[in-house]
Amino acid sequence: MESGGASPLPSFPVSRTSTPSRLNPDGTKRTVICVYCGASPGKNPAHLEAARALARAMAANNISLVYGGGTVGLMGEVAKTLVSLSGPESVHGIIPEALVRYERDPTYTSTHVVKTGPAASGTLPVPEAKIFGQTTVVKDMHTRKQMMAQEVLAGGPGSGFIALSGGYGTIEELFETATWNQLGIHNKGICVLNINGFWDGIIAWINKSVEDGFIHGDNANILVHATTAEDAIKALREYKVSEAVFKLSWGNE
Repeated sequence: MESGGASPLPSFPVSRTSTPSRLNPDGTKRTVICVYCGASPGKNPAHLEAARALARAMAANNISLVYGGGTVGLMGEVAKTLVSLSGPESVHGIIPEALVRYERDPTYTSTHVVKTGPAASGTLPVPEAKIFGQTTVVKDMHTRKQMMAQEVLAGGPGSGFIALSGGYGTIEELFETATWNQLGIHNKGICVLNINGFWDGIIAWINKSVEDGFIHGDNANILVHATTAEDAIKALREYKVSEAVFKLSWGNE
């Protein structure tokens, strides 16, 4: 973990055959953004376009993607758009085996999963990788979230987390990541990409929680927000950790 008072997340031994390059040609660390978003496209086409726009902005800035491994909905859109622009090595999806049948389009997903380690982990074979990037299958949701976070923490300057629109899973991932930041487990930026006012209710809830004394005022900015992909990437690049987060020690017990 880089300096800044945050402590490393615990490691999990998960098998995989290959992962995207995390180094730039000059040997420096490549920026990695974890995108949380829905396995549904939503009813308003603006949400799909936001996923495409985010991928285009990431490609323009030489940023790698780590995400939940789905090939449908907003997840599939951001992954395949970035692959089309930057190649399969720019994307790494991480998905629990139980969700493969729900979050991966059978048009692309082989029914045969290559097992490379423990009974519930492996790597999906090509041709999916040529369209959606590398995908690692893991045993559970906890491992998925840990691995996504670890890739962000290992990334270069500007690495962090962006939430597009989504449902229960998206908001759960977003708030767990924000809680980890508040507890000093990591010091990376977290931004909601607020399309058509999708996140207005959450932003209002944060402000109300500050007003009523449940969130320290400075910690209102643990979650920052933007309305364009370019501004979301800029927000992560310029992110400042709140002075009110807990300065706790993790992983040293």
